[in-house]
Amino acid sequence: NRTYQAHPDRQVVVERGPEGEKSYRIEHTMGGKNIFYFLTPMERGRLQVLPLAYDVNRRHWVDTSASAIRHFGDASDAPISWRNPVYTFNTSCLGCHVSQLARNYDPATDTYRTRWGEPGINCETCHGPSAEHVRLARLLPPGAPMPEPKLIVARQLTPEQTNATCGSCHAKLSPLSEHMPPGERFFDHFNLSTLEDPDFYPDGRDLGENFTMTTWRLSPCLKSGQLDCVDCHTSSGRYKFRQGDPNAACLPCHEKNVRDAAGHSRHPAGSAGARCVACHMPMTEFGRMHRSDHSMRPPMPAATLAFKSPNACNQCHRDHDAAWADRIVREWRTRDYQAPVLQRGGWVAALRRADWSQLPEIVRYLANPPREEIWAASLLRLLRPCDLELKWSGILPCLTDPSPLVRAAAVEALGDRLRPETIGPLLAAARDNYRLVRTRAGAALAAVPAASLRPEDRAAAEAATAEYLRTLLARPDDSASRYNLGNFYLERQDYPRAVEEFTAASRLQPLNLAPLANRALAYAATGQNSQAEASLRHALELDPQHAGVNLNLGMLLAELGRLPEAEKAFRTAARSDPKSAAAAYNLGVLLASDRPAESLEWCRRAATLRPQDTRYAYTLGFYLHQQGKTAEAVQVLNAVLAQNPPASEAYVLLGSIHERASRWVEARGVYQRAVANPRLPEPERLQFFARERQLPGR
Repeated sequence: NRTYQAHPDRQVVVERGPEGEKSYRIEHTMGGKNIFYFLTPMERGRLQVLPLAYDVNRRHWVDTSASAIRHFGDASDAPISWRNPVYTFNTSCLGCHVSQLARNYDPATDTYRTRWGEPGINCETCHGPSAEHVRLARLLPPGAPMPEPKLIVARQLTPEQTNATCGSCHAKLSPLSEHMPPGERFFDHFNLSTLEDPDFYPDGRDLGENFTMTTWRLSPCLKSGQLDCVDCHTSSGRYKFRQGDPNAACLPCHEKNVRDAAGHSRHPAGSAGARCVACHMPMTEFGRMHRSDHSMRPPMPAATLAFKSPNACNQCHRDHDAAWADRIVREWRTRDYQAPVLQRGGWVAALRRADWSQLPEIVRYLANPPREEIWAASLLRLLRPCDLELKWSGILPCLTDPSPLVRAAAVEALGDRLRPETIGPLLAAARDNYRLVRTRAGAALAAVPAASLRPEDRAAAEAATAEYLRTLLARPDDSASRYNLGNFYLERQDYPRAVEEFTAASRLQPLNLAPLANRALAYAATGQNSQAEASLRHALELDPQHAGVNLNLGMLLAELGRLPEAEKAFRTAARSDPKSAAAAYNLGVLLASDRPAESLEWCRRAATLRPQDTRYAYTLGFYLHQQGKTAEAVQVLNAVLAQNPPASEAYVLLGSIHERASRWVEARGVYQRAVANPRLPEPERLQFFARERQLPGR
């Protein structure tokens, strides 16, 4: 156990532990509105956030890591050590707390030589470099107007440009470039997190820290194209309407409701409940930081009942519950304005737990514009693990959505389905007007052999792929970028470089097991099985019950002939993820020789979990036949042949079953169906034709 004590007078935080006492110098202080964080210099140029912070509002010291715990409800969260890279200020936070940042990270030595112009956000951050402006101003006679300011003038920006400039810091994002010049387009420089992230409640309210931009893009005020951040905020981010009438912020567009605030809000004029922001922008707290909900939706207590998200009514009326509040707002408003959010939030909640039962409704929503940007992108991202064919009817129409965020999410999904008919849409996306869409297409096309493309298409694919690589190389100190770079090289079968990037990703974020799991794939692809096993076991040290890692370890051990160990890994995977058809399938195959009855149970489970996967159903039919359950095997195999595309081995097995029973008519029917199936390769159809010709009784 370690304890920490701050000594502001000495500018140190003292750590006491088993090794004794150590002092960490407070080099920099960040924050001040709600909380102060303190930074200390560490090895290799790192600035680390110290484990104690100061709550300005409550006037006491807090545990930095403990204050960041999220309460998900259905998942656990735990404090992360303050030494973890997530608290390394150089990479995680610094760019939005200082001006003219130069990280100067050297990946070869894993060191920083970070420099910046000024602490805080200075004028040049939003207005661009000022040297030329100053030079010209000095040449002018006293009192003469500046003919051309040589600066970015905020009032000349469109609302979209202003929102993008602010969003470069006030968003939960992943960067596509090293720097976004003010005034440029957001989705040329960033990707945006949406409701696939558990830091959002399913209805889009904030649970963890999300930095405003995602909920702001849900706002009808932003969608109007008339409102930008500086309508309500100063350039430093302060709220303009803290003094005077707070409803004046909404007056230009909502005059009727503002003039009759009491009638609209059902609260006395001048009271806290009659303020527009009280109902439409309720304030919540996370990590001792206060933030307002920028989706600007009306109170939705029904969402609290469904998703446990906060609602404006009960933030004031703490002596009542959400059911009371829901009854009141339904009495006040005949229109069920909560219904769309409840429906879409329900979809998000279901998809997060891999429940595909509402897929038909989700597909109808995605397939029929207009779609809401944040909801559509969220659904597209959450659908990626779904293997039901129906989902593509919703994904494909989104490739032409007006929003680059939605198009990019659809392109990412299409990357999971590389087929001749999907290459064309991916090539079109590689020529998109937005960098975000082009780079997602470049990532998907990385696995397509260049020789299979026409010269003009090859050029577009290579340009998009090169642009994608530049986005990853823009942040060499970012674990996610290095992990994605490893995946790129894995797709290209450049296994040594994949190993190198996965290793770097793991070093940059030691608590993330995904790079370790994928590094094992790269090792195994080159026959380095001992290294692959070591990488998987390292991942299991982080999460011993992880279903995917145990599944991969089981398959590796089975390949090496270490069957008892493989069985243990498969059972752990199946126990951790009861919906894992792959774990059930592998257990079924592994147990077939010495525990046939249990083997059939696992094979049935796999086929039930993924009825559309002919491999699982075929395997069930194979072992049913092997164990003498021929009638059931015939039934299962006939079901396999009814699927599209059917498995050719199912024709072989079913035909041979009928042949052994001298059921020549049935066998001939199976082979004739195979011959007539245009989805089977021509050589296979000829083989079935030959088998049919050899049957007796022609």
